[in-house]
Amino acid sequence: MTAPEPALADVVARLRRAMRRAARTADPDNTLSVAQLELLSCLFENPGARPSRIAQLLKLAPNSVTTMVTGLRSRDLVTRTSGGDDRRTVALELTDTGRAAVERWQGHNAAILAAALDGVHPAWRHLIAAAVPALNELVGAIDALAESEQPRP
Repeated sequence: MTAPEPALADVVARLRRAMRRAARTADPDNTLSVAQLELLSCLFENPGARPSRIAQLLKLAPNSVTTMVTGLRSRDLVTRTSGGDDRRTVALELTDTGRAAVERWQGHNAAILAAALDGVHPAWRHLIAAAVPALNELVGAIDALAESEQPRP
């Protein structure tokens, strides 16, 4: 039996591409890039985070996050506030418009998956649903690898 990792990596990459294509088709008026949507989603999950924390979570250079935040602020999707007692720090928050953009993106993704799953054989749908907890654990393990300071092959 061959190792499942290459096949799983290929399927995950193809699934991400398919979801991006379908999301663009479902919401052609969305002018946000995937990177911007990922930053907004990260901020949705981590309200009040500092730009350095967002950079760490997304594994981006801090200046890349700063550039994206500047663009998102100009579109009224993100606000910057002083980070509490230390006025030198900055906290990021989604605006109502930014929150709506994340929720719309998540809604489109859920609708895409629901429509696609309708076309999948019921036995496969059952297996896909049963795999969700295992996939969540896999995401956690991958996040743990990304958070560790040790490079992995």
